[in-house]
Amino acid sequence: MGVVGSGKTTVGRLLAERLRWRFADADDFHTASNIEKIRHGIALNDQDRAPWLQALHSAIEHWSADNRNVVLACSALKERYRSELRAGTVKFVYLKGSRELILSRLRSRHGHFASESILDSQFADLEEPDDAITVIVDNSPEAIADEIIAKLNLDEPAYSVPHK
Repeated sequence: MGVVGSGKTTVGRLLAERLRWRFADADDFHTASNIEKIRHGIALNDQDRAPWLQALHSAIEHWSADNRNVVLACSALKERYRSELRAGTVKFVYLKGSRELILSRLRSRHGHFASESILDSQFADLEEPDDAITVIVDNSPEAIADEIIAKLNLDEPAYSVPHK
């Protein structure tokens, strides 16, 4: 979890690959109208996020019921959002970075519908979690993934686990 540009997708994909878990991006659960708002630099409000959070919660419950390990890249900026996403054995990892670092990353990123125009609103909405593993994102994605694996006390599998 973290603000736009904190590395959720990049680190999440790498983490899922190393652990041989499924990767999911919460952006894929947004409605088309939400994506258009974000694309135009319009911050989402709680009403916009309600169906998105419900869809994510349902997906998490489904993965949990099927005993599937999934890395979900999701902003989850507010505590009430994280409360709604808690199901099964969900653990939150907070990718924390300064506004300056994340702004520089956003300015070099291309092809994503979210841009630096929503960064300030994301930092304004951010309620830093007390119960998450916090990782500072001023390192390479590989080093960040290593730190997450260590902090979660996970070992990278020595064999391939099929994805469902």
